Amino acid sequence: MNKFNVIIVEDVMLELRGTVEIFKNEIPEANIIGTAQNEEEFWELISKDTPDLVLLDLGLGGSTTVGVDICRKLREKETSAKILIFTGEVLNEKLWVDALDAGADGIILKSGELLTPGDVQSVLSGKRYVFNQPILKKLVKRFRRSVLNEYRRQEAFVKYDIDEYDEIFLRHLALGYTKDMIANLRSMPFGTKSLEKRQVELINRLFPHGESERINVPRLVTRAFELRILDVDNLEPDEE
Repeated sequence: MNKFNVIIVEDVMLELRGTVEIFKNEIPEANIIGTAQNEEEFWELISKDTPDLVLLDLGLGGSTTVGVDICRKLREKETSAKILIFTGEVLNEKLWVDALDAGADGIILKSGELLTPGDVQSVLSGKRYVFNQPILKKLVKRFRRSVLNEYRRQEAFVKYDIDEYDEIFLRHLALGYTKDMIANLRSMPFGTKSLEKRQVELINRLFPHGESERINVPRLVTRAFELRILDVDNLEPDEE
């Protein structure tokens, strides 16, 4: 790794000292040109010298939004500095997303393996989305669940002979549309009576054990969610 300049932003003195020690012992190529414990100190430092890397804590002075604001302002200034988040916010996943949206190049949680030379090198070399093991485990878990849910959905479409109009019909029933309203959608080429017939056919397919007489619209929609035919995260209406 080549020599590089870094500014460390951390409001807890004990953690700041620990981070400085990590650089001294594990990443000797780093030249710490300054440390800041609040936003004002940081902007004063960076006005004098642009670092190659800003190691940034998200929670400063009791606020979890200051670090995100710093990320956003740095990107607005179009600085060449890389931004690596080093945070103890191990449960606030929304904050991680906000930091990435604001322009952070990666997030290292203060748990697990902590900060490594490999993480720093990856960010400095231009890699985006650099994470350590605690975040990667969560990402893999979410990815696995997403893939399995999509696979189950595809299986259900085949098993219950669901076509695109069945999906549109069920999705809009779930959104509270009446059959007359669904018939007026641009994506639906069927009238109300055809939709009534389609509803009966769907009930017979999704409830194949003689329960059809007792099935109303809410139960039909619930069954579509149970079978993954409908996805609660993608419940958007079509154009009317």
